[in-house]
Amino acid sequence: MSRNAMSPQQRKIPELLAPAGSMGAFRAAVAAGADAVYLSGKQFGARKFAQNFSDEEIREAIAYAHARGVRVYVTVNILIHDREIPGVAKYLVQLYAMGADAVLVQDPAVAVLAREIVPGLVLHASTQLTIHNADGVRWAHGLGFSRVVLARELPLSEIVQIARETEDTGVGLEVFAHGALCYSYSGQCLLSSVIGGRSGNRGMCAQPCRKKYSLVAADVEKYGRPTGLHDMPLQEQYLLSPKDLCTYREIPRLVNSPVVSLKIEGRMKSPEYVAIVVSTYRRALDAAAAGTFVPDKAVERDLMLAFNREFTRGYLFGDRNEKLMGRDRPDNRGLRIGTVTRYDRLRGTVTISPSQPVTLHPGDGLLFSLPNHPAAAWGYALNSEPDVQKEGIVLVIPRPVLEGAQVFLTSSQDLAARARQITAQAPADLRHPVPVDMVASVAADGHLTLAGTIHPRGKEPVTVENTSDLYLVPARSRPLLKEQLAAQLAKTGGTPFGIADLTLLYDGTLFTPVSGINRVRREFFARAEEILVTASRPRPEDMKAAEQRLGRFIAKYPASSSHSTPIPQKTPDRRMSICLFADSYESVDAGIRAGAETICFEPCGFPYPKGKDADAEKARVEVVIRSALETCRAHNSHLVWKLPRITRQAEIDAIRSLLPRLHAAGLGECMVENPGTAFAVAAIIPGLTLAGSCALNIFNAETVRVFTRLPFRMLLLSPELTGSEIAELVRALRLKGDGPKLAVFVQGNIETMVTEDCLRAVINKCRRTSGSCKNTRWLGIRDETGHLFPVRIDDACRSHIFNAAETCLVDAVPELVQSGVDAIAIDARGRPAAYAGEMVRIYRDAITLAAQKPDAQVRDFAALKERVKAIALGGITAGHYTRGLKEE
Repeated sequence: MSRNAMSPQQRKIPELLAPAGSMGAFRAAVAAGADAVYLSGKQFGARKFAQNFSDEEIREAIAYAHARGVRVYVTVNILIHDREIPGVAKYLVQLYAMGADAVLVQDPAVAVLAREIVPGLVLHASTQLTIHNADGVRWAHGLGFSRVVLARELPLSEIVQIARETEDTGVGLEVFAHGALCYSYSGQCLLSSVIGGRSGNRGMCAQPCRKKYSLVAADVEKYGRPTGLHDMPLQEQYLLSPKDLCTYREIPRLVNSPVVSLKIEGRMKSPEYVAIVVSTYRRALDAAAAGTFVPDKAVERDLMLAFNREFTRGYLFGDRNEKLMGRDRPDNRGLRIGTVTRYDRLRGTVTISPSQPVTLHPGDGLLFSLPNHPAAAWGYALNSEPDVQKEGIVLVIPRPVLEGAQVFLTSSQDLAARARQITAQAPADLRHPVPVDMVASVAADGHLTLAGTIHPRGKEPVTVENTSDLYLVPARSRPLLKEQLAAQLAKTGGTPFGIADLTLLYDGTLFTPVSGINRVRREFFARAEEILVTASRPRPEDMKAAEQRLGRFIAKYPASSSHSTPIPQKTPDRRMSICLFADSYESVDAGIRAGAETICFEPCGFPYPKGKDADAEKARVEVVIRSALETCRAHNSHLVWKLPRITRQAEIDAIRSLLPRLHAAGLGECMVENPGTAFAVAAIIPGLTLAGSCALNIFNAETVRVFTRLPFRMLLLSPELTGSEIAELVRALRLKGDGPKLAVFVQGNIETMVTEDCLRAVINKCRRTSGSCKNTRWLGIRDETGHLFPVRIDDACRSHIFNAAETCLVDAVPELVQSGVDAIAIDARGRPAAYAGEMVRIYRDAITLAAQKPDAQVRDFAALKERVKAIALGGITAGHYTRGLKEE
């Protein structure tokens, strides 16, 4: 049996998942051999700058794919506002009706909506959910996700461990295999949001990580602000720009891993790019499954020509620092083809000594770059035939170039033509026909009947039968032999099908013209296409039930979010309190004495269980937390142990080791920044109270309810919400029940990125061992406009990048009180005790003022804002609270 006729059950091979940002790219992906394609509609998708698909185009694409045995996943992977909930619910029902094979989701509220309204719709957890540990996978399983797209920062060894620990859930694990890499953990990046209002969590990322930055260092003054700033001597200017992921050479390892799907990034890319990359990985996967894979340099050349910022194997295969980052340039590198050996100024020609065999054509893109001067690179499109001489290739160029410049081919007319040919008529080895077991029978009266079983990949078999009007008649001279009839029926050219098994019941004594047999065969396969498309859609009774559930949901939803409905009055025990984030005992003490009711304590240095000083570090952290606990008890304040934003296995092991002893000492609450950590803590100490930080991306009341399934006492809302959106969220929540306390981040430099890349390693070799890289000086990055973004490196060598200006909502305190917000949060991490104490005092005064008559507040709140400015880092901003996010 050929590969094309082989059923997926007979091949142990991951799904090849291709991107499509347009209908052209979609058809290219299918033709190139994708098992599945992911795309976005015009709304609720995380790539708003792609062309994307109208509702009718999605319907057309799903039908086209299903007729060819290809699955279609639709992205609904942005954070959702309360006002958008009804629209999302309707959209989910639409996708269900169209037969979408799955939806990719970021916002937990969307998952809950799907389970309530369209339980038959398959859910995949987007990489935007930042799931990076086994507990996160278990949490996703509890919400109804059947697949998780893991964070791109995980190495394959950890993925294997996660798969082993979560095997009982049945959740499939998907990883990225090729394409652009985000600098930050996906779902945890606010840099585009704070710089220009274009949020990656809303599909509008402007990719500021591809811009120029310089690394700066400084000493600090009393309030932790930098003094004596100076630039670090670096040649690299694009500090946050990763290379592009390419796992082509590692395909055998991925085939032998527990990963169920390999994802190619590229919904912003052209159909030609999709055709080349998908076809390359299709062939590699099939060869690896057959045990015949050998890396081909010519194939790698094609991948480089399709697009590359240089290639890295990524965190997936252990690349870091210079192996992962392309800090010299953020754009397409192309393929290096030679070096300039001569420039003729009079003729305007250049001679290139080729470094590898290459044929150039008019329309090809060329780039000239001097070593060590990447910023001076320039390119153009070749507009004349090259002259191949003994000395090299002679080209007419539009501007001078120095000898020694390297020459890169950045786009190839030949490659583009081959890509277009794949879409027009894919080579035989890329075709993946849907297997059909056909039974053809000729009755005693000569009536020909065709029936069969279709085996679409990853789906249940489907039966098809087509009773024709064709009758074979007794042969006058030469009968139609059984072998001849079988040969005609087995032809499937031009259809999406391949005959896996043919059973023919015929004695070989009758006759009919071949044209009649061909007609019947075409009718059979046309019917098979119709049945495949129909089989992927819900049954009428299931669709009716979904529409009824939608109707009931929509009917009750507007009342809960109506602005005309008053918010229930705050009870005396729900007065607004202050929550202080601190990372030193001194700041804890200062915050308590200034009036902070809750301290979220993240002591510097995390107690990793590995390394020669692990026990001593663990003991140190335990001592400092115990001291903070005692101080809080003495002043009637509440201590929360704030856990790291990222909790890979090393962090989970440390929490599991230390938490029981701290709980025995009186610790009653932990703050978490991802669902996996919450799930882990709940398993370690059942019933332990939880708090959730901004990193959970709480964007609507439905998501709050999702997290109340765990013992959350308090949740910080997303800093990307406006004041009116916060009020809407609180109103929607309170009208359906009390719920946890809701807090708003009001002061401090918002954390805009967390990344596995250690920025200090740009200047110092990073040993990546606990305690080897201490923050002895202030570190930051400066953009081209002169704004300084503070950087802190944690003990796992992760870089945390903060906004250049401090959020300051001191004059919004009365409005927040009126909205029903329970607590306000001040982040004093990375700042000394003097800052922590003074900021708490300022906001304590603001809460007191908010209780007075409104007409007496304007001047007093202006004075409070001046006190904030006097100690703020980088100036102050109201952030999105007043201006909101850009949506177009």
